[in-house]
Amino acid sequence: MSDLHARYNDVEKMIDAESYEEAIAGLTGIVDDDSGFVLAHLALARVYTKTGQHDLAIQHAEQSCELEPSDSFNFTALSVTYQRAWAGTQDQQYIAKAEEAMAKAQAIS
Repeated sequence: MSDLHARYNDVEKMIDAESYEEAIAGLTGIVDDDSGFVLAHLALARVYTKTGQHDLAIQHAEQSCELEPSDSFNFTALSVTYQRAWAGTQDQQYIAKAEEAMAKAQAIS
């Protein structure tokens, strides 16, 4: 297992323990070292969502789709991120974006 994967596994334990600020620091360190590490972007989207930082969550979810545009899971995760952003903000734009991302995920499958 690579060093990045070991670090990622450690961060997942932080997320499980709800140590979100530590997890964010660990994940941003991973992304700084390898901007193409999709799992770290997906985890950042998840943690930023949990901390109400929806703009940052969306940025990382979108980045995962840009890095792996043929992976339907990434678009499903993006859809969920948009749905949670809507739930947290009531901003209607996120509903349409969630539907678009889910349609893309289904088209890839």
